[in-house]
Amino acid sequence: MSNTQPDRQYWITVLERVARPVLAAGAQGQLRASMPVEAAPGMTDRAEYTHLEAVGRLLCGIAPWLENQDGPAEEADLRADFSDLARRMIAAGTDPSSPDFLNFTRGGQPVVDAAFLAQALLRAPQTLWHGLDALTQQNVIAALRSSRVIRPHFNNWLLFSAIVEAFLFHAGVEDADPMRIDYAIRQHEQWYLGDGHYGDGPEFHWDYYNAFVIQPMLLDILDAVGDRYPEWARLREPMERRAQRYAAVQERLISPEGTYPPIGRSLAYRFGAFQVLAQMALRRQLPEDVSPAAARSALTAVIRRQIEAPGTFDDGGWLHIGFAGHQPGLGERYISTGSLYLCSAGLLPLGLPADDPFWADPETAWTAKRIWAGEDAPCDHALYG
Repeated sequence: MSNTQPDRQYWITVLERVARPVLAAGAQGQLRASMPVEAAPGMTDRAEYTHLEAVGRLLCGIAPWLENQDGPAEEADLRADFSDLARRMIAAGTDPSSPDFLNFTRGGQPVVDAAFLAQALLRAPQTLWHGLDALTQQNVIAALRSSRVIRPHFNNWLLFSAIVEAFLFHAGVEDADPMRIDYAIRQHEQWYLGDGHYGDGPEFHWDYYNAFVIQPMLLDILDAVGDRYPEWARLREPMERRAQRYAAVQERLISPEGTYPPIGRSLAYRFGAFQVLAQMALRRQLPEDVSPAAARSALTAVIRRQIEAPGTFDDGGWLHIGFAGHQPGLGERYISTGSLYLCSAGLLPLGLPADDPFWADPETAWTAKRIWAGEDAPCDHALYG
């Protein structure tokens, strides 16, 4: 991919390259037949879960772009095509009579990816929810409700059950359960550790789960249902402030070369590790000391480093396990081919119009690039509260 492409055009080529194999197979009801299942040695059960992973995680990341009907005219045909493919994929995946009917109930993993699907529907309600026919909507609700049989772990998994219920509230389902939401957000409030960081359960984990799951789902849950109870509404402002601080930290983690520390588990989700920085850009809530153009430039550098590493894709265009290329040793026991599509969460700002400053402003050096070049800069400070 050429370094001379404008950033937005480059991101679109990345989105198309990542998404097309999943969407094309899923829309034909051929995802199970077509998608390879790469997993850690001995993990023979991943085929039970990997297809819902691919569907939910991919759509979670590309949903704002699918919903952005004011996007550039040159993207309109691709967006219309991918929107149609996405709706057909959802229909096949939730139809009990389809060969591609997805597993929402067996084992523990399905609650994770039911949640990513619910998050995608909340992020693109017109395109991915109201664009479905009535029968498919009924099938989606039945599939998401069926995931309730899975008891989430006492960590970020609480948010998976919560966001499913948040979507069910949005869809007008009468038995949507506020307790699952209340428990998850109150518990994460107790797990807040300071300086924009939540524990993944009672203890601190140095990994990227604040970006993969915790902060994005907290924000999307409160956006969807935060006004239902005053106790939830009061959490919106502090949680947004914490996400801003976490976005500032994320921007500073990106080196002048577009690399970042390979710390913690799930590194094979690649640039999905920067979902909070991407989401705060999409929400136009970046911290004051991070300009939209600097965020775009930093994210582009990371995406380019990871997507263009040799071995990132197999010969059929499917993602390989890895961080910078094909590195199967980074595939933990819960990771398989479908898991990898959470990288799409780094593409959230494609939901912004092309004339937004995020896209329209000239390329700008980000914090680490400026400081390592010798430029003076204000001190960084922790967030208190």
